[in-house]
Amino acid sequence: MSTRDEPETALDWRALWASGDLARFIFISLGIMLHATNETMVATIMPAMVADISGVQFVGWTLAIYELGSITAGAAAGRMISYLPLRSNMAGAAFLYAAGALTCALSPGMDWLLVGRLIQGLGGGALVALAFVSVERLFPRLIWPQLFAIISVVWGTAAFSGPLIGALVAEAWSWRWSFGLFAGGGLVMATISFIVLSAPGATQTRGEVAPPFPATALGCLAVSVMLIAYAGVALDIVRSGLLLAGGLAGLALFFRIDAGRPASRLFPARLFDARTTLGAGMIMVFAFSVATVAFTIYGPLLLTRLHGISALTAGYIIAAEAISWSVLSILVANAPPRRERAIIATGALMITAGIVGFAWTVPSGSIPLVLACALLQGGGFGIAWPFITRLIVASAAPSETTITSSAIPTLQRIGYALGAAVAGIIANASGFSGGLSAAAAANVATWLFLAFIPLGAVGLAAGIIIARDAGRRHTPVLEGDA
Repeated sequence: MSTRDEPETALDWRALWASGDLARFIFISLGIMLHATNETMVATIMPAMVADISGVQFVGWTLAIYELGSITAGAAAGRMISYLPLRSNMAGAAFLYAAGALTCALSPGMDWLLVGRLIQGLGGGALVALAFVSVERLFPRLIWPQLFAIISVVWGTAAFSGPLIGALVAEAWSWRWSFGLFAGGGLVMATISFIVLSAPGATQTRGEVAPPFPATALGCLAVSVMLIAYAGVALDIVRSGLLLAGGLAGLALFFRIDAGRPASRLFPARLFDARTTLGAGMIMVFAFSVATVAFTIYGPLLLTRLHGISALTAGYIIAAEAISWSVLSILVANAPPRRERAIIATGALMITAGIVGFAWTVPSGSIPLVLACALLQGGGFGIAWPFITRLIVASAAPSETTITSSAIPTLQRIGYALGAAVAGIIANASGFSGGLSAAAAANVATWLFLAFIPLGAVGLAAGIIIARDAGRRHTPVLEGDA
């Protein structure tokens, strides 16, 4: 029975705490906090990292590899739960995360740091997936909405605090201690998992038959993103062109392989068909994910190198984007269906304006305007994303509702990984292949954000299409939420 059909009862938070459910969920949410905080923390410690171990030409790889690990682990976690208890999976994921963070903290060069980021991404991606599994396994259906609301708050808080934690720790001690802090958090979570997760739902398996793991498709995705990323290293027109073409072809093959294997599919049918609400929405999700990741990766590095601001100030700017996302998302959450068309179109315009604005404000060094662009971009995501997600899922075929729901964050992560790889090509071609000099940073700041404006226009066009579709009809899901 749907949660809508269940009687509405005021939630007794004291009873929830007394039963241990709330404390247990707070502990599980620590996995989301570890993943999301570290995901945004790296950008603000990047200037100190490359000054210490060099490797500025591999900056884009630090996020691309982390996201690939997260995507792979997220797909695997839902299947591993059929073979091992939730508690064992959670402890293993936390330990893997800690091992990756420790590898990053001790890395003598960028090569070892990238290995650590891959391991950390595997652990973090699994922790997030297992947190959502835990809601279904360990808690009564009646409180699911409240638990998912808490997850949203945790994610927003983590995205906000990550850059600040990284900047504060790096300035007080060292960038290595930033990773060391998360290694300690992962080890603590792995250890306490065996104490906190003692309910039958966490210590027993259900004997379910897991769907096949999409190993071929994910392997193809990993190779294609690495080919694109490697095209930006040791630049040569012929070699880099071939690598880029091979990577893009591999990405197309990944989606084709996924579509041809229904038993292990990650995405719904007609994924990028702009004639459908689902397809237009997915195009918008993918295009904006690719187009906006450049500032997250390179913004602090460029601002600190070119304009002399501190890592902490750069951290505040990155955090402001996350705050804007969270606050505006909350403010429009209860908007009626008739407002969705205007909200989606406004959100798409705000994101595009942020992309365009960075192309001018980062090179010019106008920090207040850089902050304004960050607020625009984050706020655009905040107001548009809840409604885009709802429309995409509501327009999916009934048999594909579940797969569509999980496909949206997966496609976002693929977009982040691809965007990071492409940003690396642009940054290295613009000057970073020769090192982190002021002249190189100025050239990179000029071209990096300009290059993503066309993709931002694609996202805007897709947003207008889906906003038009939202104005034509009210889906049953939307009517129920009105």
